[in-house]
Amino acid sequence: MRKSLLLLPLLMLGACSTVEEAVMGPQLSDMGYPAALVPLEQPMGPPPSEAASAGSLWRAGSRTFFRDQRARRVGDILTVEIQIDDRASIQNSTTRDRTNETQAGIGALFGLENALGQAFPSGFDPSNLVELEGGASSSGSGVIQRAERVNLTVAAVVTAVLPNGNLVIQGRQEVRTNREVRELLVSGIVRPEDISSANTINHTQIAEARISYGGRGDVSRMQSPPAGQSLVERFSPF
Repeated sequence: MRKSLLLLPLLMLGACSTVEEAVMGPQLSDMGYPAALVPLEQPMGPPPSEAASAGSLWRAGSRTFFRDQRARRVGDILTVEIQIDDRASIQNSTTRDRTNETQAGIGALFGLENALGQAFPSGFDPSNLVELEGGASSSGSGVIQRAERVNLTVAAVVTAVLPNGNLVIQGRQEVRTNREVRELLVSGIVRPEDISSANTINHTQIAEARISYGGRGDVSRMQSPPAGQSLVERFSPF
């Protein structure tokens, strides 16, 4: 009972949020640091100096004369280019057919066949004592045709630097048009060597990539089935 009373205010708050979104439309999320992997406030200061090569003002590994402009520290920003153009076509067909037939009889069994004849006065044939027949057939077919094409660009933030030097990045972008919010999320692990001199990286060079592009609002809500229908379809045993 106490747990129910504690959950009631949470349900009311969730219902209020849903009603507000239905009336006012979806609202943009508050801007904040994209991950909890590092503290929200990062120490600000001049970048650490890199020693130049002996007898030269040029720093080893640098792509600019004064400083490497590529993201390499926590808080740096780099551009992620998402260019997905995938196509797949799969077609499967399966057919099975099986027929079984078994016949068994007994000529003599210690004289018990006579007793069985008395038990079945309408007729008893010991040579055809058991006869079984069975059959089964099944057929199935499946066709999958998929085509996806996404061309997007999003700025991501370096949220952590792994011990081997790889960078953990996360980016989020929200665009509101009328009563619909389009949301793009990207995260993963990149190598500093794969970042171009323009401080960009392709999505195919992101390890453990997580890319999500969707929306919320009136249009998305109308395209989704009702919650009750989804529950019935998910848990129905038929």
